[in-house]
Amino acid sequence: MNEPTRSPERQREKRRLEELKRNSSGNLNNSFNRANSGGLVDLVGSLGWKGTFLLILAIIIGYVIVSLLI
Repeated sequence: MNEPTRSPERQREKRRLEELKRNSSGNLNNSFNRANSGGLVDLVGSLGWKGTFLLILAIIIGYVIVSLLI
């Protein structure tokens, strides 16, 4: 049965695994590329919303600093 307390992360992971099962050969190129660099979804999922916010903030601050120096 459906669990009403299932977290969004688990739902996303379940959908991703179902897609891989349905279309494994179509995702072969993506899997090779993700193995080298990692996926953005995996990064954001592991950081949570606070970590993602801090990452975006750091990128914006870095961009502003670099644009002021040039």
